[in-house]
Amino acid sequence: MVAKEEAYQTVRDQLAALLPGCPDFVAAMATVAAVLNDNLDHVFWVGFYLPEADGSLRVGPYQGPAASTRLPPGQGVCGAVARSRASLVVPDVAAFEGHIACDPRSRSEIVVPILVGEELRAVLDLDSDRKSAFDEIDRQWLEDVATRIV
Repeated sequence: MVAKEEAYQTVRDQLAALLPGCPDFVAAMATVAAVLNDNLDHVFWVGFYLPEADGSLRVGPYQGPAASTRLPPGQGVCGAVARSRASLVVPDVAAFEGHIACDPRSRSEIVVPILVGEELRAVLDLDSDRKSAFDEIDRQWLEDVATRIV
């Protein structure tokens, strides 16, 4: 198993090579999801949810098992991040009131907003089958990733 910091450095390097000249936002999200999924051992699902006019979130590019195609407005970890526009690390999803269980294996989660100014373009969502899999290291690196895809 690769150390977390080393894995994120690999992610950064791969994205630096792949994202410049990327044709559009969807292609960038798909690339980010694939690179994160390939390099992070503590993740079993990584993807994006995109805001809809009614406040709901619809699934975008992702890697992993099937996901909820639509999340109701303001609900779950992704909805909380869409509202607050701030990253959220959830060490135990069972303890998060209103958690939406897309996959019963999910034990912890991190969600990072993708912003252009104040506009929410998407949320980046990563799930792990281990409790407390995400920490400040993940938050810092994923917030950096978020700035690279818009």
